[in-house]
Amino acid sequence: MKLARHVLTGIEVAVKIINRRGSYRPDREVHAMKTLNHPNIVKLFEVIDTEDTLFLIMEHVDGGTLSDYLGDCGRMTEHEARGVFRQLMSAVHYCHQRGIVHRDLKSRNILLDDDWNVKLVDFGFSNEYVGQKLTTFCGTLNYVAPEVLLGLSYDGPGADVWSLGVILFQMVYGQLPFMSIDNRDLGRKIIIGQYRMPHFISSDLTDMIGKCLTVHPCYRGTLGELMLHSWTNTGQEELRPYQEPPCEALDSQVTQQMRNMGFEQEIIEEAVRQKNQTPVSYTH
Repeated sequence: MKLARHVLTGIEVAVKIINRRGSYRPDREVHAMKTLNHPNIVKLFEVIDTEDTLFLIMEHVDGGTLSDYLGDCGRMTEHEARGVFRQLMSAVHYCHQRGIVHRDLKSRNILLDDDWNVKLVDFGFSNEYVGQKLTTFCGTLNYVAPEVLLGLSYDGPGADVWSLGVILFQMVYGQLPFMSIDNRDLGRKIIIGQYRMPHFISSDLTDMIGKCLTVHPCYRGTLGELMLHSWTNTGQEELRPYQEPPCEALDSQVTQQMRNMGFEQEIIEEAVRQKNQTPVSYTH
């Protein structure tokens, strides 16, 4: 990952550089990021494709990962965790509504800026989901759902909910619910759901985490249910599914700035309607 600067606007961007001759195939990641438009999901601005290398030009987020924050500052209060987790739930629920499952939700794939705004990143393991069961093992072991670990066909959104439960536990306790120096023992704990709930958290949060970390996926909470949970909405407006603004709602100030750069109004409107990336220049 490299930091670059947009020549025309001076805005810093992140550039993910992918070797086309390597084993990783970025098609799903690119497709997912082009499909999604949510304030808590990192934006893909442009794809530059060459014979040997693919460059993904993405939104740059100041600040580190959620994992970095927890390592440096320790666990969050419930109030702090609620603010972050509501944003994360909104982003993942939106992905599911658009038929995409992330499959690698973990604290290192969640960016936080200085104002605690969440940006979900790394859709390398994402896949389209339209109701069919998935079979590929994906993710990081500590965050993987039992059914995925067992090699069973699994419901993609349900596996994401389990990972969200692990993240929520980690935020309020400062460490992961399932830990072991031996991977076989770690896998056993995940499969049977063996973890110890912190004694100092509220009963509402205990229930919230328990609904996420339910071993049998049929009884696990859905994101729609968890967004309506009492813990989620304590002291907050009810968390509702995100609705994309209509593409016709162009920001007049942004439009004028683009026109000052030489873009014609018709081209701007067409790019917004088609969600196209326009040819732009970057410098390291």
